[in-house]
Amino acid sequence: MKAILVRIGNSRGIRLPRRLLALYGINEKDELELEERAEGILIRPVQRVDSKLSWDAAYREMASESAETEEWSEWNMTIADGQER
Repeated sequence: MKAILVRIGNSRGIRLPRRLLALYGINEKDELELEERAEGILIRPVQRVDSKLSWDAAYREMASESAETEEWSEWNMTIADGQER
């Protein structure tokens, strides 16, 4: 795939084809990372950190924490079994 360098004000830029934008989920004003490599320039979208969990993800996280607590509570009871004070 080829692109042509175009003038944008005092800068230069390339236009990315719609297919690539859709493929990589890049939207207008998204931040892109440029990495210099021996073979050329690698352009990739900056990974977004979404601090909000979806309801589904929040439920799964709470359920796993609950399961861990239950596992340890059973373990604590097992340790005391058979020991005399």
